[in-house]
Amino acid sequence: GPWLSTRRGQDVSSSGGSAEDAHVPDFSCYLELYKKSIEEPDVFWKEVASDFYWKKPPTGQILQYNFDVTKGNIYVKCMEGATTNMCYNVLDRNVKDKNLGERVAFYWEGNSPDHHMAITYSQLLGQVCRCANVLKQMGVRKGDRVAIYLPMIPELVYTMLACTRIGAVHSIVFAGFSSESLCERILDSQCSILVTADGVHRGEKLINLKQIADEALEKCKEKCLVVKHHALRIQSGDSSVNLTPVVFPVVQTPWDAAFDVCWEEVMGQVSEQCEPEWLDAEDPLFILYTSGSTGKPKGVLHTVAGYLLYTFLTFKCVFDHQPDDVYWCTADIGWITGHSYITYGPLANGATSVLFEGIPVHPHVGRFWEVIEKYRVTKFYTAPTAIRLLMKYGKEPLQKYDLSSLRILGTVGEPINPEAWHWYYEVVGQKRCPVVDTFWQTETGGHVLTPLPAATPLKPGSATFPFFGVDPTILNEHGEELEGEAEGYLVFRQPWPGIMRTVYGNQERFENTYFKKFPGFYVTGDSCRRDRDGYYWITGRIDDMINVSGHLLSTAEIESALTEHGAVAEAAVVSRPHTVKGECLYCFVTLKDCREFNLTLVDELKRQVREKIGPIATPDFIQNAPALPKTRSGKIMRRVLRQIARNEKDLGDLSTLADPKVVEVLFSQRWETAA
Repeated sequence: GPWLSTRRGQDVSSSGGSAEDAHVPDFSCYLELYKKSIEEPDVFWKEVASDFYWKKPPTGQILQYNFDVTKGNIYVKCMEGATTNMCYNVLDRNVKDKNLGERVAFYWEGNSPDHHMAITYSQLLGQVCRCANVLKQMGVRKGDRVAIYLPMIPELVYTMLACTRIGAVHSIVFAGFSSESLCERILDSQCSILVTADGVHRGEKLINLKQIADEALEKCKEKCLVVKHHALRIQSGDSSVNLTPVVFPVVQTPWDAAFDVCWEEVMGQVSEQCEPEWLDAEDPLFILYTSGSTGKPKGVLHTVAGYLLYTFLTFKCVFDHQPDDVYWCTADIGWITGHSYITYGPLANGATSVLFEGIPVHPHVGRFWEVIEKYRVTKFYTAPTAIRLLMKYGKEPLQKYDLSSLRILGTVGEPINPEAWHWYYEVVGQKRCPVVDTFWQTETGGHVLTPLPAATPLKPGSATFPFFGVDPTILNEHGEELEGEAEGYLVFRQPWPGIMRTVYGNQERFENTYFKKFPGFYVTGDSCRRDRDGYYWITGRIDDMINVSGHLLSTAEIESALTEHGAVAEAAVVSRPHTVKGECLYCFVTLKDCREFNLTLVDELKRQVREKIGPIATPDFIQNAPALPKTRSGKIMRRVLRQIARNEKDLGDLSTLADPKVVEVLFSQRWETAA
């Protein structure tokens, strides 16, 4: 089991002040609750469930499962037999039973600091019911899938909750994805409608979402509900950036009356009342796509009851939620972090959150600190990549703002390097705020390894210990469990309520990806080290995935985008360390005969990847590779390419390499800095 760290200098005191009021006040309390959650999960989760409204109670055990492929189908069931509604539990329950109707649910802060509004719980409920009625009018029924391609505006939250109210399954696609990615996701989950906006500003840049949506829909004609982004109708005269007023171009919105429906028009015509659909505990709640190592994104499916319980409890304990908190998670709702820790977890706790549309450096590099001061943010959750980006600008931008409201800091998306951890703890948190470094995945639904702010002694860079109900172990290549200090595959022995239930429409892929390698265990795909004090440290991915700025990208998907270019015969993509993004993409391309490698081609290839996948997947380096290092059986040796990208001359054992000369040629042509 986990032990307290005793070595001096390694750990930082964890308590952020009022430890006695914390939900988990100290480490022995954590251990006691943890033991109960593993040994008596039914008793433990039943208590958590008692906070919520169930139309019908569960009939059998709270958690039932099989993790062993040799014994039959993999399944997880939570609260089997119960019926409930997610939207009712996060909105109606707070408004009607807890009298929180006048509490602010979201402070929306737009791309420009001039655009902001407060939305109370009762206003949120009214808008969600209206949107639910609109969806029903458009023919959406329980079980139907709804694609949502919206920026970080209140309508995104209204739409996702409206889906959950009527039992529709939302599939949110990050508004930075290309039309090809959007189309692929709409087709895979057979969505019956798409909700999008006319456009959005990211910093200074205008993105015409409706046009991208139309390109996607050419391949799959669906009804389209369009939100007008109000900020696009406003001429911005923010003099702090630029002495002449900036007039952003107003979006030219393409329109097809046969398919397109205007949000403002239809929302005004429907009632603010909508009865919730009572759903089975294991009915689907949403599908969210995550990169897969075969290159085709996987539709991760989460279900109603388990996801509600798990996001509720993780939010409550990891951020030690108190009634006077103002919480801000800087993620986009297009990712799992936004689903779990902007929408569902905070609302289930009756929390007040900031919903932020902007970027950290617009209109100035102090924007995050300005927002923290503006709303008196107490709990702040962001990604290591954002911290490293803001570190570059030093302490000056922070010193203009009052950050004394902060009580807890959190990080998500990738392991945080100790240098960034110390800057975050010392400069942003002024050494007063514990840092909760949370490890989890789209698939886990919520935090699985994490410190608890008043209870866990911290070590910079470690995700520390498992959350309640999570039973980790480390295996070697042969599937043997490793005791004590060890490094190997991070796996989990049993489910927690928030774990994914399947890959949408592809149970076989679900079982093969997560359960086949080591029967009896959920395999995370991450490697991990446990130190002598029992702390867990995530050390990287085991499969062909790369973590760029906290987003998992599939090397196979990027390689296939590159090889679709007429000049490219073969491509291989590896990671290289990057001071801001953590890892960046370094690509090797072998050209077809008589094609010339030049900077024009490099630009074309970068554009190609952006169009196929989206800007987040844009390569940083593209190197000409007359040939790639391969084994005699023709397998590309990615390890060697990784070392070339990093300029590591000591390549170790190359005996399996078919043609060793390839390596010297590649070293002679590598890029030291990005082109």
